[in-house]
Amino acid sequence: MLRVLVDSGSSIKFSEQEKLNVEIIPLRYLMGEKEYLDGLDETIDEFYKQLIDNRLFPQTSLPQLDVLKDKVDGYAAQGDDVIIITISSKISGTYNAVCKLFEGVSNVHVVDSLSAVGGLRLIVEEINRNRELPVDEILVKVNALVPRIRVIAIPETLDYLLKGGRLSKKEWLFGSILNLKPLISIIDGTVKVASKKIGLRMAMRECADTLKRWNCDENYPIIASYTYNAENLTKLIQMTDEAYKPLMSEYDNLCPVIACHWGPNAFGFVFVRKN
Repeated sequence: MLRVLVDSGSSIKFSEQEKLNVEIIPLRYLMGEKEYLDGLDETIDEFYKQLIDNRLFPQTSLPQLDVLKDKVDGYAAQGDDVIIITISSKISGTYNAVCKLFEGVSNVHVVDSLSAVGGLRLIVEEINRNRELPVDEILVKVNALVPRIRVIAIPETLDYLLKGGRLSKKEWLFGSILNLKPLISIIDGTVKVASKKIGLRMAMRECADTLKRWNCDENYPIIASYTYNAENLTKLIQMTDEAYKPLMSEYDNLCPVIACHWGPNAFGFVFVRKN
């Protein structure tokens, strides 16, 4: 039997586990003095209320590795193949920690998504389309998809990415001066300022045009994502070329562990580039 596990940085909700045939590994975050398991210990609404009302910059950390090891060792011992998908190794230590945890276990395969949020969902969906194949062939397809996944988003502020160590001080300064609105991308696993525009509307236009400019593959869905408030995401979709609108999946209000770094009122797209 094939088991697929994905960390909560995927923003896949626990309520979606059965539908997507996946198990979620909750990452952790520290809000004030209290630690939470992502997606389990408080609702998204409760998280955002704390984040906004208390003006906090939460810290995030690895999943409970002992719990993960017990679960996966049980699957491996009964002969199951296990695929574990983590958010990019360039923005989180989860991938390297999990690799060390299962080093030498031949039927446990750890995938570095080189992405986050919807990028991991796209990988899960690719696995589900190919579950009848041997695990080695599934991994070939996954590894071919990973470098084609793109994230493009507009945060309300870069402060959360800076505080969380996901953006350099240079990139923060570059994106914060002269009232410029930065577009943030995750490409090859790294968070970067892709471009900057004067004003929110021009930034939205640039983001919408990215789907065509970066050769969005219409054989895959486009995952429309936001943190806390979907109003600007709705406007962005309205600006988007009609050819891409049918590809938009339902809006994804990003999970707490991701919102810790993006802050409230961020929005954007996750999609796959053509070969």
